[in-house]
Amino acid sequence: MSVLDIVTWPDARLTAVCAPVATRTPEIDQLIADMFETMYAAPGRGLAAPQVGRTERIFVFDAGWKEGTPTPVACINPQIVSLSDARAIGEEGCLSIPGVPMDIARATEVTLRWTDADGTHERKFTGAEAVIVQHEYDHLDGIVIYDRVAQEQSQ
Repeated sequence: MSVLDIVTWPDARLTAVCAPVATRTPEIDQLIADMFETMYAAPGRGLAAPQVGRTERIFVFDAGWKEGTPTPVACINPQIVSLSDARAIGEEGCLSIPGVPMDIARATEVTLRWTDADGTHERKFTGAEAVIVQHEYDHLDGIVIYDRVAQEQSQ
C-alpha cells in the first residue's frame, strides 16, 4: 500500500465528474487500499478518488476510527437512493481544502447503494456517516464545499 498525494483546491481535477467503474480489477482494489492508507495518514474520515487525481466513482470512509472504533467502507459506483427532508448544519473540513472548515447544510439521513469486494449493498446512514457519505459523493460529481456554501448563499 502507498500513501498517495492529495489533490488540493483549485486543481481542476476536483471539478470533474467521475466515470463509473466498469469492472473491479486488482488495480481498483489497490487504489482502494491506497486510498484508505492515504485517508488514515491525512488524517481524515473520508476520501474520494478525485482527491488523489483519479476519475473513477470510488470513495472510502471510516467515521469511527478516530474514536477507536474502525468502520471502514469502500464504495464503488455509489448511488444515493434517498435523502431525508430534514437538514442539519455542521462544520465540514476537506482534505483537498486544508484548514478551511465551512458550515454546510446536509440531509440528516442518506440511503446509499454501492458495490465493494463483497457485492452490492444498500444502507441508511445517519449522523457523521450521513455527512461523510454526502461530502464524498459530492466529490464524484465535481462538487466541493465551496460550491455548497455558494448554493446556500444564493437561496
